[in-house]
Amino acid sequence: MANPVGSFIWYELLTRDLDGAAAFYRAVVGWTIADHASPEAGGLDYRMIVRDDGGMAGGAMQITEDMAEGGARPIWLPYFHVEDVDAAVETIASEGGKVQMPATDLPVGRIAMVADPQGVPIYLMNPVPPADQPDAASDVFSVTENQRVRWNELASPDQAASMAFYGRHFGFTFDEKMSMGEMGDYCFIGHHGQTLGAIMRRQEESQPSVWLFYFGVPSIEAAKAAIEANGGTVLMGPHEVPGGEWIVVAIDPQGAGFGLVGPKGD
Repeated sequence: MANPVGSFIWYELLTRDLDGAAAFYRAVVGWTIADHASPEAGGLDYRMIVRDDGGMAGGAMQITEDMAEGGARPIWLPYFHVEDVDAAVETIASEGGKVQMPATDLPVGRIAMVADPQGVPIYLMNPVPPADQPDAASDVFSVTENQRVRWNELASPDQAASMAFYGRHFGFTFDEKMSMGEMGDYCFIGHHGQTLGAIMRRQEESQPSVWLFYFGVPSIEAAKAAIEANGGTVLMGPHEVPGGEWIVVAIDPQGAGFGLVGPKGD
């Protein structure tokens, strides 16, 4: 695949209400979530998230009773590109990570889910490109485009350990940082010439140890209003960030956390 190893190549929403999620994210981000499961889903209710330009923003999956009993909760999760899923799973487990879903072959590639040594859930994937597009690249992440993830942020219970882990396994570098005073340093993720996001210190024990993704929108004010009008809850913002754009952090009606980034708007 054309994306370098360590790239964010897919994003997935786990939710208790796929139809409700479809309505919510349509209003807030502009996506269309399919009204039927993908034929490659193997019997699971897994649906594609489609952008206005026809490209994919990721996938959304209904949490089953068995998944809920196993601890699954509404959440957004990342997929990282690795060359050898089985070797990566073995190494991460040997470093104190936990295997949450063993390596499995799907028509789109081999995947596994692990929790990193700090307890952060992630997918690993060696994708199979379409037969007619052997050099196809994922475009679910973009530093500039709306309806894509524009920023990936991790609030870690052990910032130094997380930085070492993601540097070792995914080639992340941390050459730039921004002081946030008592909150610690905001350490930017470099990867093959792009800034993918940042890793920071978790501020309180109640804060979940998960990746937080910021979706691009054309107006933060309009998106904030849509969150509140459609059953979501804004936790922070609008807040201006360096560069002149604005962000909000919110939870959707089922409890999955997410961020938005874009111009403030009217």
